[in-house]
Amino acid sequence: MPSAKDAARQIIEQLPDKATWDDIMYELYVKQKIEEGLKAADEGRTVTHEEAKRRLLGDAS
Repeated sequence: MPSAKDAARQIIEQLPDKATWDDIMYELYVKQKIEEGLKAADEGRTVTHEEAKRRLLGDAS
C-alpha cells in the first residue's frame, strides 16, 4: 500500500491540468473516505443493509 503522500501524488497526476484546488481537495477527501470505509469493513465495523435502513428510518422495532 502506497503512503498517503504517494497516493496523493498519484491522484493529483491523474487530474487534468486545469484542475482547481477544490477539485484536488475533493479527490483527496473521497480517497480518504473510501480507505476509511474499507478499513472499517476489514475490522468488521459494519451493519447489514436492513439495519442501516432501520436506523435511517427511525424504526424502533
